[in-house]
Amino acid sequence: MYLTRFRLNTARLGARRLLSSPQMLHAGVLSSFAELPPAGEHAPRVLWRVDRNSKAETCLYIVGPDKPDLTHLVEQAGWPETGRWQTYDYEPFLARLAAGDRWAFRLTANPVHTARRNDEEPTKVTAHVGLRHQLGWLLKRQDSAGFKVLEKPVERQLVPGQDQHEAIVHDRRQLAFKKSGQQKPVTLVTVTFDGRLEVTDPDALRRTLTMGLGRAKAYGCGLMTLAEA
Repeated sequence: MYLTRFRLNTARLGARRLLSSPQMLHAGVLSSFAELPPAGEHAPRVLWRVDRNSKAETCLYIVGPDKPDLTHLVEQAGWPETGRWQTYDYEPFLARLAAGDRWAFRLTANPVHTARRNDEEPTKVTAHVGLRHQLGWLLKRQDSAGFKVLEKPVERQLVPGQDQHEAIVHDRRQLAFKKSGQQKPVTLVTVTFDGRLEVTDPDALRRTLTMGLGRAKAYGCGLMTLAEA
């Protein structure tokens, strides 16, 4: 597995076009691989996420089983003369994950649930809107995903009982775009989670980091990354 970081040049029209369309950016990411990994429920897949940091930088992160070649993205949306990308071997990091380790994490996800207005209607996938429900979506998945979000001591809780976890939900985005051949647009609500976690099941967490968490992975959701807390 490999982790790649590429900084986009948002002054360029090509970069702004890619950032406005998850479908176009997904196609650009997949075009970075000469051969796509085999599809399968338990196989590692290509995951990606766009981050915007405090330095006003916009970066594309990619995780996949092979090294990507981002030459076309540099030419379209980077700095063709000076810009490059950085790819790191992810396996040594994944191998040293151990129960009890604590890390800072970031995850962009599509928190959804199934709902219906009455017993006569079929259920349909609906986005969580409120911050509490969005965080609840993550907490419901933490055990099977191999981690637990750390809890704050009571004296650090802004609203005791409602501000229990070391996690914030931010950068809410509502995306709408058309897929080729379809008249009805695809709509997504995405949010980014930042926080601190403790590893509870290293194997499950390795699966989460390489296979993603939640839906809409083709559109920049599901990639969790860890950093020194």
